[in-house]
Amino acid sequence: DLRRRLAAGLELRGVYTWSKSLDDGSTLNASASANAPGLAEDARNLRLDWGPSTFDARQAAAISGSYDLPVGHGRRFAASAQGVGGFLVSGWSLDAIETLRSGFPFTPEMSFNPSNNGDATNPVRPSLNPAFSGSAILGSPNRWFNPNAFVVPPNGTYGNLGRDVLYGPGLAELDLALVKDSHIGETLDVQFRAEAFNIANQASFNTPNLIVFTSPTAAPSPTAGVITSTATTSRQLQLALKLLW
Repeated sequence: DLRRRLAAGLELRGVYTWSKSLDDGSTLNASASANAPGLAEDARNLRLDWGPSTFDARQAAAISGSYDLPVGHGRRFAASAQGVGGFLVSGWSLDAIETLRSGFPFTPEMSFNPSNNGDATNPVRPSLNPAFSGSAILGSPNRWFNPNAFVVPPNGTYGNLGRDVLYGPGLAELDLALVKDSHIGETLDVQFRAEAFNIANQASFNTPNLIVFTSPTAAPSPTAGVITSTATTSRQLQLALKLLW
């Protein structure tokens, strides 16, 4: 966490976190994990599920800044402005924050259970395709991962794909706020805020569709690896007025 207060009303701050979390299950609720099965593949061998936690975002950073605009009373420009003009140009500041995060891990799944162990939650993962070469991650929202990298395990067996071994899209968002603080009398302050969230209108995508196979004999699902939603909203603008006393 680095913070630097510079001259002329400029302050900068940068925060960075590197982390790694491993477990054999991140939740006791089968429906709580959107990026991996909530239950163990084989309840008699939990070592098969040892891997990254479903919340394991390895890197996260935030860079923020605040700048008092050099205009108005006591500032570099229009310092002698009086009356209505002085009131309108004084007290402005600009705030910004850029948020960056790497993607969460996810586990390709099947919509059936070839192990025949009686678990209706279908926690069994596919197996790696020995004939596949190259990277399983394609990196496009139209197909984030290549389903041809996996095969259906033989009937009565568990897949050999590890839990949470692939990572989804990261996140990036820039938010801005233009703020004006004004004093009205001795006890009343008024703050006007013009705020823009995700001002670059950058799409940060959610976890892709995890279901690779829907049948023991069918080809990979055409929707496997497809991303259909975003993790953040599109650009949003709002105006706010606060009274402080």
